[in-house]
Amino acid sequence: MEFKIKQSVLKEELGFIQGVVERKTTIPVLSNILIESIGENEIRIVGTDLDVTIRCDAVAEIITPGSICVQARKLFDIARALEPGDAHFKKEDNEWVTMKAGRANFRLAGVNREQFPEIPNFKSTPLKLSADTFNYMIRNTAFAITNEQSRFTLSGAKFIIGDGSAKMVTTDGHRLAYVERAIDDKEAVMDTLIPKKALLELVKISRGEGEVSFGEDPNHIYFEVEGRLLITRKLSGNFPNYEMVMPKDNDKSAVFDLEEMRNAVRRMSLIADERNRSIRLTIREGEIEVIAQSTEEGDGSEVVQADYTGEEIQLGFNWQYLIEFLNNVGAGELAGSESAAADGSSSDGTGSAAGTATAKESRTRIAFDFKDANAQTQMSIAGENTYDYKYIVMPLRI
Repeated sequence: MEFKIKQSVLKEELGFIQGVVERKTTIPVLSNILIESIGENEIRIVGTDLDVTIRCDAVAEIITPGSICVQARKLFDIARALEPGDAHFKKEDNEWVTMKAGRANFRLAGVNREQFPEIPNFKSTPLKLSADTFNYMIRNTAFAITNEQSRFTLSGAKFIIGDGSAKMVTTDGHRLAYVERAIDDKEAVMDTLIPKKALLELVKISRGEGEVSFGEDPNHIYFEVEGRLLITRKLSGNFPNYEMVMPKDNDKSAVFDLEEMRNAVRRMSLIADERNRSIRLTIREGEIEVIAQSTEEGDGSEVVQADYTGEEIQLGFNWQYLIEFLNNVGAGELAGSESAAADGSSSDGTGSAAGTATAKESRTRIAFDFKDANAQTQMSIAGENTYDYKYIVMPLRI
């Protein structure tokens, strides 16, 4: 095989595939990618970990058709370091690959094409959702997926389409994230479990632009975005009955500024007990006091203004469950009065408020709905929103 490809194109497509390539694996070939010609002016790049596969098609000048299989991370590092221009690849007789770009020359070890695993046959993708909708749903729920590998059915998201709506639900057994949005396609039907890794890679390859086409067969789900295909195995098993967890009789509500609460929780987490990660919210008329205490290191408190009338009540939470919600809530949606939902919502919670008066007027407000100190607390964005988004957390005993 011999071909030429633009450095910018090579770097971009290899970047999409890195997330599924196994760096430490008992199957060495999985640290490689497959590059093969699929016409006179196109190559196909494939990476897989056997559970999730990404396939990208890219424009290239094919001199001699064929295929090569080379180490994925090394090629990506080289592609990023190259100067703009053409990269020229040629496969040698012993599976080695020579690469020339500008004045740089490389010789890369390859493996035989036959060692690379076969990917599932591509099925149709008859259903469509905007990439923006997918990204919003994933970013606002993925953080609540369990990291315990033994809890197999909870290691992904339940994705449901039907009756004119799309829903995504995740849980780790202590908290639950739920998001729903009305869609135009009233006939579409799907009910499946998508692994967390596939969800995160879908966000990367779609970049919130255009439409995502998708479909399924008994074992796999297929997502197609602008010439890129993501294939993932379905999770098996029964997802918990999430509707039973939704609180029905929360009669108290406190509304506050997202950024003020996020910063207060972040600061108090620094002094919280490292073992149970507990903080206490004392909710009283007009304010919420965030309190943390460690028997070994000290204590701290901070007051956040809130719209609340009623008797004083104390709620205990794992601060990590709170900060992950406050960091991600509204991510991906910038519309109307909720345009600040993503302002400052960096992964470490250190974002700052917008400086203009307009931005301040549109800062996101969060609602905590609760019954008492022992029942589930439901958290959501206050006011009218495009998405029906709920985050339910079981409180800690304090």
